[in-house]
Amino acid sequence: MELNSASGAPRSGRVTIKQVAQRAGVSTASVSYVLSGRSGIAGRNGGVASETAVRIREAAEELGYAPDLAARKIRTGRTETILLSLTMLSDPWALAVIEAVQRRAMPLGITPMILADADWARVLKTHDADAMFIDAVADGQQGELEALARQGKKLVVFHEQIEPRGFEVIRSLAGPGCVLAMEHLLAKHQKIAILTTERARENRDPARFLPYLDGLRRAGLPLREEYLATFDRSPVSAYAAAMRLLDRPDRPTAIYATTDFAAMSAINAAQRLGITVGEDLDVVGVGNTLEGEAMAPSLTSVGPVGFFDELARILVERALGGSENSVTGGVVEFPWQLFIRDSAR
Repeated sequence: MELNSASGAPRSGRVTIKQVAQRAGVSTASVSYVLSGRSGIAGRNGGVASETAVRIREAAEELGYAPDLAARKIRTGRTETILLSLTMLSDPWALAVIEAVQRRAMPLGITPMILADADWARVLKTHDADAMFIDAVADGQQGELEALARQGKKLVVFHEQIEPRGFEVIRSLAGPGCVLAMEHLLAKHQKIAILTTERARENRDPARFLPYLDGLRRAGLPLREEYLATFDRSPVSAYAAAMRLLDRPDRPTAIYATTDFAAMSAINAAQRLGITVGEDLDVVGVGNTLEGEAMAPSLTSVGPVGFFDELARILVERALGGSENSVTGGVVEFPWQLFIRDSAR
């Protein structure tokens, strides 16, 4: 293959690992190691220094390197896909999961496949992927997960209570973070409303709903039914519930929303009514999504640190055949913290 003398980019044909190695000034073994998605520490177990890895990825991008997927499938037996079973695609949390996985997986020739609000137990009986992420497990579905794991499915399950038995569990305990959210609001406010799902209210969700009740009780404040608004897990419903809270003479001065998308809907409702968020009204969400951080005003939220990038790393590593956790079962836990931004200083 000829290279353009000015830019070093290939003129035609498939770019090879050897050409990427020449461009980056490293060995072909180092290029193969990095572009396969593996990671390590320089000098140990064949790892590659982070600076070298960055140089290799930049060289691959500049040259337009693409892995030979057909050859890889024959060699490895992999599908080159990751299946993401996500309950609610309109939720910024789900969108952040998709974005993080795409960013890490696609340069390696691995395609994320989205299963939206579907019956994952039925679909996974007939469809295969190199790794599978499930964001919701109903009561009584532990046995179905175990059966799929015995078939050799590499499952990564997001759940706060379920125990890993042949599959891996991502544990992100929201309860302590939601307590922090309420404490932050109670330091300044007495008229605090909650914006939550009907299911969380009915089940008295210990992670997201009970911190609201417990926070009011500890502060000696009464539970006001008119400050308890529910929605049906859609942004449109959350917006309507927030409007009901705010378009009243004795409106709350703060809203604790049990998801970031509900908090964002509350901010939109306040702006529609001419209420200044961060001054006339404080809003705190749950999830710490990138969309909440990027909006104006930026959303104060509680959530795990580095969750989306680390989840993407785990899924890609499992898809590439790394870590025995995906076979024997294990738990990865993410602690939560409060991220103070413009919507509730």
